[in-house]
Amino acid sequence: MRFVQWWALALAFPIAAMPLSAQQFSRFDTQGLGWYKGNTHTHTSASDGDSPPEQVARWYKEHGYQFLVLSDHNVFTDPAALAQLADSTYLLIPGEELTTSLAKKPVHVNALNIPHAIKEQQDTTLLGTIQRNVDAVRAVSGVPHINHPNFGWALDTAVLARVERDRLLEIFNGHPTVHNRGGDDSPGLEAVWDWLLSHDRRLYGIAVDDAHHFQGEFAPDRANPGRGWIVVAASGLNAAALMEALEAGQFYASTGVVLERLQAEPGQLTVTIRPRSNFKYTTEFIGQDGAVLARVGGVQAAYALRGGERYVRARGTDSGGAMAWVQPVFVTR
Repeated sequence: MRFVQWWALALAFPIAAMPLSAQQFSRFDTQGLGWYKGNTHTHTSASDGDSPPEQVARWYKEHGYQFLVLSDHNVFTDPAALAQLADSTYLLIPGEELTTSLAKKPVHVNALNIPHAIKEQQDTTLLGTIQRNVDAVRAVSGVPHINHPNFGWALDTAVLARVERDRLLEIFNGHPTVHNRGGDDSPGLEAVWDWLLSHDRRLYGIAVDDAHHFQGEFAPDRANPGRGWIVVAASGLNAAALMEALEAGQFYASTGVVLERLQAEPGQLTVTIRPRSNFKYTTEFIGQDGAVLARVGGVQAAYALRGGERYVRARGTDSGGAMAWVQPVFVTR
């Protein structure tokens, strides 16, 4: 899977609204970069999945993924044990889901590109427990991401806003019990993301399938694979390049919508969707506090800076309900 162009983040939030003439979107040069579809959260029979690691890894390869992280609960699977599956088109990245809890609230932090198993961490507070697990991943030069905040209604914005040294947050998880859309007085994960972005937190949104069930029926009430993924712009299909791109926000997340082109010029963000069959598409440009700044139909949509924006992200939706989330473009001088 290859795409044409990419953009990325600015260096800092503006402190106050600037006049339009002084504002611009950041730009990013992707000449020579490749585009790679992958999943960073899935399970095997090494923890609570129903299939062995080789079968799980083979499923993703056969379904067009270029990279995969096996993230079993407190279990490390060495990709070397599955070397027969790896080739120039498919990469297995070592990982683990650090899994613990505090006062019955689950704390799950994924560890990407780690050299060995990491012991899950505990603390006397919920924030401390999250932070200690994030720090444990950083201590071995891995990349953390915080998983499914609404699982068990565990992690609210007050806690997430205070976590340090994490750049990635799940905004879609394909498991049927994680409450992506929120409920009652608990916001959905996109609203959580916008709250954090609006309060000066630089977080990029990941979609995953959190698959456990590869055998038997594929149904909405089962944790099947292929429900959420990311597409990363990187200098090559290797773990270091992919991790660097992830932490720079050089990717989009998807449940089925494929993006053909993304372009950020100084005053305009353009999103082009790859059409499929007779599906229709709508792109929404979203800014501060989750406000919808513009809504555009068709496969190509553009948003021009109006003045006062701090960030703009985009969400493309097709007529079947599948989505793609473009990472926030920050506005700078």
